[in-house]
Amino acid sequence: MVHVRWVPVTVTSVFPQLEHLLPQVSKPIQYVGGELGAVVKPWEAAAVRWVLMYPDAYEVGQPNQGVQILYEVLNERDDVLAERTYAVWPDLEELMRTHGVPQFTVDSHRPVGAFDLFGISFATELGYTNLLTALDLAGIPFSSADRTDHPLVIAGGHAAFNPEPIADFIDAAVLGDGEEAVLEITNIVRDWKAAGSPGGRDEILLRLARTESIYVPRFYDVDYLPDGRIQRIVPNRADVPFRVHKRTTMNLDEWPYPKKPIVPLAETVHERYAVEIFRGCTRGCRFCQAGMITRPVRERSITTVAQMVRDGLEYSGFTEVGLLSLSSADHSEIGDMCSGLAEQYAGTNVSLSLPSTRVDAFNITLAEELSKNGRRTGLTFAPEGGSERIRRVINKMVSEEDLIRTVVTAYTNGWRQVKLYFMCGLPTETDDDVVQIARLAHEVIKAGRAATGTKDIRCTVSIGGFVPKPHTPFQWASMASPEVIDNRLRLLKQAINADRSLGRAIGYRYHDGQPSLIEGLLSRGDRRVGAVIRQVWADGGRFDGWSEHFSFDRWVNAAASVLPDFGLDLDWYTTRERGEAEVLPWDHLDSGLDKTWLWQDWQDSVSGYEQDDCRWTPCFDCGVCPSQDTEIQIGPTGKKLVPLTLNSTLRVPANG
Repeated sequence: MVHVRWVPVTVTSVFPQLEHLLPQVSKPIQYVGGELGAVVKPWEAAAVRWVLMYPDAYEVGQPNQGVQILYEVLNERDDVLAERTYAVWPDLEELMRTHGVPQFTVDSHRPVGAFDLFGISFATELGYTNLLTALDLAGIPFSSADRTDHPLVIAGGHAAFNPEPIADFIDAAVLGDGEEAVLEITNIVRDWKAAGSPGGRDEILLRLARTESIYVPRFYDVDYLPDGRIQRIVPNRADVPFRVHKRTTMNLDEWPYPKKPIVPLAETVHERYAVEIFRGCTRGCRFCQAGMITRPVRERSITTVAQMVRDGLEYSGFTEVGLLSLSSADHSEIGDMCSGLAEQYAGTNVSLSLPSTRVDAFNITLAEELSKNGRRTGLTFAPEGGSERIRRVINKMVSEEDLIRTVVTAYTNGWRQVKLYFMCGLPTETDDDVVQIARLAHEVIKAGRAATGTKDIRCTVSIGGFVPKPHTPFQWASMASPEVIDNRLRLLKQAINADRSLGRAIGYRYHDGQPSLIEGLLSRGDRRVGAVIRQVWADGGRFDGWSEHFSFDRWVNAAASVLPDFGLDLDWYTTRERGEAEVLPWDHLDSGLDKTWLWQDWQDSVSGYEQDDCRWTPCFDCGVCPSQDTEIQIGPTGKKLVPLTLNSTLRVPANG
């Protein structure tokens, strides 16, 4: 049984007002709180008070690893209080407005507007309208310039690497890893409050802006050229940095979080104990923002992972362990890690999963270890492109032979269902590149049937729309129109079903081109896009990441009513290719990657040139290692070798 700890507080809980509303809404349990792992502290004992939000429904936001880590890191300090809030569904939003109930935390149902800091983690830009709903319900003005004694609104997550579309709505953005950053922010706010809050809001924001990795938009001005492009982005005061650099937590063993994972009361999208086994990636997939901005690679040791799993399972009672990273099978000790965990939990109901697995890194040893206890969690492989040509363009060099061998390994080890993920709308893509996905899927089914001697196998082809992201080689690329993408998806479906015997064994899931186009507007937008977001919200936009709530027409109409005031339109932000000399909205935000290197990789992609994994080859001078003060070793051939390994220790590639 989970016990809720009720404590006397100065800031009154809104639960008495909320309680009679909950029977009138869907899934009321998501607003109750009191989960195992939740923390409630006395209000008066805290010098600094945080509220953390993942801007989506509880079922999506509660398992978010980033929020859970920061929640625990902050609450370990006696002088800090951290609580959580999530986006409320439209049915409860309407009732809250009618009855005057503000945005509240799930932990103690305190009003969000009473806290010192409001931290929002954005994994995707489609959560921006939910941010505005939360601000409005909390009584926090949309514009940072209009706030006085309101919480400091601070954005984080991958989308914070271009926060310009929401620059007017936030007070600051944290670039990079958050574990150390939130503690530094906490100390700055604590000292400022203890001194009597001198200088007001501008002073505390200035103190934050002077630290590493914290960007305060109000201290930077943007000038535009007559054609709408950015002329320059410069500080409007001399005591803030010209460029803001990302923060990198180098030794993950020193941050073994979450130690006490929050166990949900309501159903969520992931119900497992998740351990991040390493951070960063050097595979160099040109579309992948996460792989670019999280460099360098930092591994957790096998000892730390084993201890985290042992303690996390004992505390939570979860029966699945997810070993998380951008490509979990790339961990240098993944074989020993999986075999050790499989042996430790043999004969129990605990299962292991690698939610993110490269086709060319999965092998029979991993398959056997992951299926030792008889429970086989889902396997997803991501070739990304249907043809070898397009895979060279995106630097995802997975051969057809690799894919078939890997999936057959899974089938022969007891799996009967695998998921294959591809993208549509990639740069230089043709209709044939997409139709080739059907041929690959047919070959997978045929090979699986031949290897297993049964027709009881399936694969699901899942298609996502390509979105150019900041700080990637594709940040200059044009987007395909929704009409082009939807036509290619129709051709693909026809090709899958052309062979009825094989087609029946292939599931087909896809996202049409419309949400991707809007995500493209938001991912590469500048401050002028904020007016579009605000108009969409005013027109009823909520939960844009959910297909049943997303309205393409609402976004198109808002863009058509707002952007002409700036001499721009939706296509200018989405289907227009950028030039090398263009100032990009995020150029003053340093992810560690050299812009010249990114441009050259963009040119290499167009010519179909493959870039090797720099973890095991000579350095390609992307810029990350010098920016992180990471030592670069000179190999016997005189070429630079980058030591992107466990806790910044050196590893010499085999060809070194």
